[in-house]
Amino acid sequence: MGNDSNIRNDVLAELKFEPQVADAAVGVTVADGVVTLSGHVSSYAEKLAAEAAAKRVKGVRAIAEDIEVRLPYEVVHDDAEIAKRAANIMTWNIVAPKTGVKVKVENGWVTLSGEVDWTYKREEVERIVRHLTGVRGVTNLITLRSGIKQGDVKSQIKKAFHRNAEIDASGIEIGIDGGKVTLSGDVKLWREREMAENAVWAVPGVYQVIDKLVVI
Repeated sequence: MGNDSNIRNDVLAELKFEPQVADAAVGVTVADGVVTLSGHVSSYAEKLAAEAAAKRVKGVRAIAEDIEVRLPYEVVHDDAEIAKRAANIMTWNIVAPKTGVKVKVENGWVTLSGEVDWTYKREEVERIVRHLTGVRGVTNLITLRSGIKQGDVKSQIKKAFHRNAEIDASGIEIGIDGGKVTLSGDVKLWREREMAENAVWAVPGVYQVIDKLVVI
């Protein structure tokens, strides 16, 4: 219980330290290292920032997120307007794909679909869309095109882990099934788990990552 109390205090402090989050609207409870975030925020980007802040805290094993996005009246936009702005911003962004991605908006919730060649392009589309005013949430269904040369995927992942100072690969097991990668084992920090998954996504040919890592 004492440790949970310390974690809660640290999460609250991290939320206060995070400039993107109005921490007064976010409630925090902790049980056995599992953090539950509740309350409401004024944008989807703020919701993601609150979750990211909690992940940074030492001792956090998992996060249950129950934050509601309540858009201020003046920033509520028509779904068609949000979809149009999403399409425009992808055209202007140098990294985002210019073709192959479809955008659907329903009640402020954006669903992305289609195919791209690289994971970083998939992530970039989500990143730019989730910061649009009026967006309540994003579902990213974009997939990677098949036929990408995979090479020795497992070897490349191991090298990526070795290069990253934040990852202790000694407790991580890597399972490969074509372009599908399963990570299992133990890590010490949530940040380490996140960095390991990001490193895998950066390897050419990977189209799915199943993260079974446990924070101990």
